[in-house]
Amino acid sequence: MSSVEERPEPPVDPYRPGRWIALAVLVLAVLLVAVDATVLGLATPFLSEDLEPTGTQLLWIGDVYSFVIAGLLVSMGSLGDRIGRKKLLLCGATAFGAVSVLNAYAHTPEMMILARALLGVAGATLMPSTLALIRNLFHDPRERSFAIGIWGAMASAGAAVGPVVGGFLLEHFWWGSVFLINLPVMAVLVAVGIKMIPESKNPAPGPWDLPSVGLSLVGMIGFVYAIKEMAAHGPSWTSALVGVAGLLALIWFVRRQFRLPAPLLDMRLFHHRGFSGAVLADLLTILGLSGLVFFLSQFLQLVQGRGPLEAGLAELPAAVGAVTAGLLAGTVARRFTVRVVVSGGLGAIGVALAAVAAVHRDTAYYPLIGALLLIVGVGAGFAFTVTSDVILSSVPKEHAGSASAVSETAYELGAALGIALLGSIVTGAYQNFTAPPGTPPAVSDAAHESLGGAVESSHLLPPQEAAEMVSAAQDAFVDGLHLASVIGAAVLLATAVAAWFLLRGQELEEGIVHE
Repeated sequence: MSSVEERPEPPVDPYRPGRWIALAVLVLAVLLVAVDATVLGLATPFLSEDLEPTGTQLLWIGDVYSFVIAGLLVSMGSLGDRIGRKKLLLCGATAFGAVSVLNAYAHTPEMMILARALLGVAGATLMPSTLALIRNLFHDPRERSFAIGIWGAMASAGAAVGPVVGGFLLEHFWWGSVFLINLPVMAVLVAVGIKMIPESKNPAPGPWDLPSVGLSLVGMIGFVYAIKEMAAHGPSWTSALVGVAGLLALIWFVRRQFRLPAPLLDMRLFHHRGFSGAVLADLLTILGLSGLVFFLSQFLQLVQGRGPLEAGLAELPAAVGAVTAGLLAGTVARRFTVRVVVSGGLGAIGVALAAVAAVHRDTAYYPLIGALLLIVGVGAGFAFTVTSDVILSSVPKEHAGSASAVSETAYELGAALGIALLGSIVTGAYQNFTAPPGTPPAVSDAAHESLGGAVESSHLLPPQEAAEMVSAAQDAFVDGLHLASVIGAAVLLATAVAAWFLLRGQELEEGIVHE
């Protein structure tokens, strides 16, 4: 190694001036990605009407973004460690804004799926960069915990701002406008970020291993795709072969990392029990939540008849709970231990999801639905903030990008699996409803594709038959939602128990570590 590579970095001021302004810029990216994800849920009925996707295409529109992000996060986190996290963040932000335009003007389901996939490529550069830069901006552990709380709170705020802003746009403009809101946010991020965000990277990273990048992408997408297909359509030779190929690629990826002198992902990170426990908690928590969240907007709009803006406002308690809990999480975890806070948060989410089985078509928003959303938000705010802090605190700062990418991969993979598995459960239960006698086959087929399709195709029937078909479709959708929520609750409660043992003895850092 040359003397240039061995030159130590200059001492870092643990209280770097301007760090809070830099944080404000970083969380804009988090806000944007969260807004983009939740906006799509509200826009789903409008997409169904305009693009007329099949049920499978609709699921792909919903989850291909997460699939691609999950497949590329590790690679992009490692790339940020090598070329500079600020540089990667700003390039990704520019690409995210540009591809958002393609999403807004997609005119076929296939084009929309492609646009969402490209948006996933750009999104994969944003999330690990933001969390890794926080790790290098804040060297006081208590400040870093608070900064991570703000980071998580903004993600939750995005989940609230997305439906509200999206609902307003959907009531006044066409559905593509929900993607164009990305442009001004990204413009601010790039303009301010160039001057305010300090660059950071691994001083001696080694080469970026392209075969590992390919193995990670092929393995993750192949494995998740197979699970999605088998959950939606049952086992088949095609899905089995794709799944085996994906699994073999992931195994090959792991084995290659152990052999490389400068791996894309240092597998030794998983030897740390706290790191592994936090990653597992993230993965299974999102798996349990994501399917429910994806279908909640459809329930509020297509089952309870709320407008897009009203549906967005109805989801605010979850965000309020998550923001509040996220900002308090570091302090609470230092007082009551990490495992108490994480397991308690996960358990609260599990109980709330189980209670969704009591929700029916005519259930009043207050008190049940609003209270459940608030509990879910509080539990998620505590659990996600503390696990993110544990993950970042478990690794040296030069590996912050890779560690952040693992955390985000768990999040995105859990989201993709949740939509695929729980979404397929909802879809499978929904498709069992019986259309009124005499319904034309074309109308019946369209109605069985999705609830949005049932509402749209009902306009072709006489009023009485239309009302009967929509009512049957709504009942079937709610039955599927009940089943998915119970399964999600079981996953969350099991995860709470696992986190209790895996996070035993884990504590957040207290004093400044001069690295």
